[in-house]
Amino acid sequence: MVRASLLAALLLVLAACSRDGALGPFAESQVPPALTPRFYPPEGWVWGFIGVGDKPVQRYGVGSTRRVPTATVIVIPGYGETAEMWFETASNLIDDGYTVWILDRAGQGGSGRYVAPRDLGHVPSFDPDVAALREFVRVVVRPAPDTPLVLLTHADGVVVALSAVRAGMKADGVIASSPQLAKADPGRRLLGAVRRSDVPPAGWKSWSRNTPDDHAAGATHDPWRGQVGQAWRTGNPDLRMAGPSLGWTKAYEAASRLTETGAAQTRLPVLMLNPTKDASELCRRLPQCRVEPILEARSALHLEADRWRDPWLKAITAFIETRPKQDG
Repeated sequence: MVRASLLAALLLVLAACSRDGALGPFAESQVPPALTPRFYPPEGWVWGFIGVGDKPVQRYGVGSTRRVPTATVIVIPGYGETAEMWFETASNLIDDGYTVWILDRAGQGGSGRYVAPRDLGHVPSFDPDVAALREFVRVVVRPAPDTPLVLLTHADGVVVALSAVRAGMKADGVIASSPQLAKADPGRRLLGAVRRSDVPPAGWKSWSRNTPDDHAAGATHDPWRGQVGQAWRTGNPDLRMAGPSLGWTKAYEAASRLTETGAAQTRLPVLMLNPTKDASELCRRLPQCRVEPILEARSALHLEADRWRDPWLKAITAFIETRPKQDG
């Protein structure tokens, strides 16, 4: 029944293409003329959608090696990112012999939106992200029994991955790139039940061409990779994302605290690359977790200059290659 409902959702949205601030999903983005081929979609890349229940559908993409893949990698981007920003990394991993999937986050990238305006990041909780990831692995990815499945997350994406694993999703490892948790602030109360959560915070500004790119924002040393996300958003208005809603921030805080309290139950191997202080503390509480620093690198490691990105990629492939397929 679940598989039939997911197929029905897919058929309904395949023809959907959001325009003019609509809430529907969006695929087949146009490659910006400013980008060089290394940032293009991997050869043979295809898009799809997955829907769970009555929640807005989420977009995913997939590409694979021409050889028999030695691992399956699912990329879970951080807030505000689109799958397109991971194309270069996906191509690198495909060349290494892996099948690579990228699942756009709920209410972001090419996924359907919960509220207008379209560039306001909003989810009622992280539960839709977690549920979609679990069903995505079970119904769409369906990794081969003898092929390791590794989740590659960025920033707050680690919360989604670890929450899904804690909820029973099978995987063979998690790589957390610049992982971060919402900072605990006991002096500030979360939103009350009466106050609307699907609205921007005070001072929120819609996305514009003047919004700093990742290089200008200090997320990478590399001016070329730093403008990749901005280029995709400029050429594809449906991908644009500004700051999060009050509700998204509340959801992130709640999911972060649950991730911390459930650390002991998350027993698969975890590699954290340049975690924040809170994420490092979480790593110490996880049964199988280690931190690997990439000194002086900035937070968007997948968009960093080669000096930092090359060791980042090597750490990823080394972790994947040492993942024996786990029983069960």
